[in-house]
Amino acid sequence: MKIAAIIPVKTFSNAKTRLNLHPQKIEDLCKVMLEEILHTISISPQIEKTIIVTKEKKAIEIGEKFNTITIIDEKEESVNGAVALADKYLLENDFHASIVFPQDIPYIKTQDIDFMLNYKAPPNFAIIVPSRRFDGTNALVRMPVDLMETHYDEDSYKIHMNTAKEHTLNVAMVFVKRIMWDVDNNEDLKFLLEQKEKPDVAEKIRKILES
Repeated sequence: MKIAAIIPVKTFSNAKTRLNLHPQKIEDLCKVMLEEILHTISISPQIEKTIIVTKEKKAIEIGEKFNTITIIDEKEESVNGAVALADKYLLENDFHASIVFPQDIPYIKTQDIDFMLNYKAPPNFAIIVPSRRFDGTNALVRMPVDLMETHYDEDSYKIHMNTAKEHTLNVAMVFVKRIMWDVDNNEDLKFLLEQKEKPDVAEKIRKILES
């Protein structure tokens, strides 16, 4: 089964506005988080290819280090639009399934991907991992790739669950703590730094915040 990861990456200067940090710190934080998730995915035996959808030059440079496919999203209108661009590429290149991840889950580990994919049930299925507050979707697995359209930025977790059930009986809601830990605001950042999962990544983030 050919599985690809899709990571939409917003231009760093437009990202993480709720953190109220200096633009350079936002950029540095985005770079650390993106590099970490790309590294994790690159060593996952389950994922054949990673697609980043972005127009951020620095994200493209990071992606090149991990042999990603980059799709340029000139409009950058929405996460849903970015995913649709990736879906088109994956369908044209005969991928069977995809996993949409955000770029801001730096504590993800390869065993988290393995655990999540234990719930796959071909020939068609959806797996959904919610965010820590159950208001977003931090992983969305779809087989086939075009099983359903995505609905990010709209209380997406509930909508994705309901939409998936309209298209397949094989829908799994899976709790994977490290995937659920995203960074939207300062409380999330504080929570992340309190965890003991990846001390080296936590140290990089602390240095950015203290600089």
